[in-house]
Amino acid sequence: MAITSDVLVVGGGLAAVTAAVSAAREGADVRLVSHKASTLRQASGLIDALGYVPATEPAKPLRDGPPTAGRELDPDEWPDPEGPLADPYEAIDRLPESHPYRVVGADALREGLDLFDDLAGDAYRGGHTDSNALVPTFGGAVKPTARYPAAAEAGLASDDRPMLVVGFRSLTEYDARAFAGRLEAAGVPFDVAGAEVEFAEAFRADAKITRLAKALDHDEEIDGVPAREALAKAVSPHLHDVVDGDGGVDRVERVGFPAFLGDDRGEEVRAELADRLGADVFEVPMGPPSLPGLRLEDRLFDALDAEGVRFETGNPVVGVESASDGRVEAVAVDRKGRTAPYGADAFVLATGGLVGKGLDSDREGVREPVFDLHVEQPDDRYEWFVDDAFGDQPYARFGVRPDERCRPTDADGAVEYENVFAAGGVVGGADAAREKSASGVSLATGLVAGRQAATEANQ
Repeated sequence: MAITSDVLVVGGGLAAVTAAVSAAREGADVRLVSHKASTLRQASGLIDALGYVPATEPAKPLRDGPPTAGRELDPDEWPDPEGPLADPYEAIDRLPESHPYRVVGADALREGLDLFDDLAGDAYRGGHTDSNALVPTFGGAVKPTARYPAAAEAGLASDDRPMLVVGFRSLTEYDARAFAGRLEAAGVPFDVAGAEVEFAEAFRADAKITRLAKALDHDEEIDGVPAREALAKAVSPHLHDVVDGDGGVDRVERVGFPAFLGDDRGEEVRAELADRLGADVFEVPMGPPSLPGLRLEDRLFDALDAEGVRFETGNPVVGVESASDGRVEAVAVDRKGRTAPYGADAFVLATGGLVGKGLDSDREGVREPVFDLHVEQPDDRYEWFVDDAFGDQPYARFGVRPDERCRPTDADGAVEYENVFAAGGVVGGADAAREKSASGVSLATGLVAGRQAATEANQ
């Protein structure tokens, strides 16, 4: 006997959560099933809408007028010289017609971000404006993003106050001096210095970022000194490391740390460090494993609970159980080697793209493995890519092609299943990594897919 619900969402990332919450708020009984843990924990925690579009104009240095300017690089070295964009909505009409934003409309992006603001609450900033913010990331880049953690707020590149970036000798993937140098090369409108200090050395060499965060949460003693005090003492000697353009020395007004300043008590940790240092404290978003991503995942899955969405992980959907008359009645879910039917009146596919394994690929082609939906792609594999590593790679836009209701279409543009909707990375038409649009596409398509699935289920 099938496990049933009004709407079944397949996936566990931002698009899946958005679809599930949107459907639940339309009155649908919703279940979410995902194969593995959400990819949010591997992401920076930043919520991008649209940062770049293809253009021919060269970049301008940040000093020429943030937040609309770009990097001080030769235009040939910069993949999208028009950006970063100040207003993501202004550029949507210049995207290809097949782009998800053009398909579902700019209002879907706006409402998707409004929904995110509601779910994220006071943990995120940026909801007060349509404009992008410029947020430094751990590679030394300045990233245009629509929403950013409150913990990153004092580090915005549009702020001209002197900045110190702190690194730790045991965290080899994060080099504070190199970070500061890349920011300077990008032409940021402030003086910046990097300093490597001792703190994490007090822990095991293989200590995880979460271990450091918990030590600060609980203010554990390190050689008899509380962790927060020990960290402040390690940083204090470097508060005059910033040299201004005239060769003078500035006392820094803000200090950036790798993103591990507490987990459950992050706001408390940052406030105490700021008080001890006499400067604002912020976190620099990092790569995986990402504490900001883990924090966001916790908040979003709490939202599923609050909306009454039932969810389970570790049980992949492996195919269609039954379908007739252009509708899917049930899918097959692998539960520890045994398949079980999960029935619903409507389904949302939000399994991710090529990176998230929502699409399969080999030498024969690219496929969507759950519903066997059409994935638009050139027949000739040599047309999947271009030689320029930073060029417009066709494979980046592979995915299912939806109609305005987010129903996937076949090669002729006809809807494949009336009650199946697609959202997020599995949807084609966007080069999300290059455009800095992945989160926005997930929010916009997730919102539409969830609402449309609920409407279909309620008929």
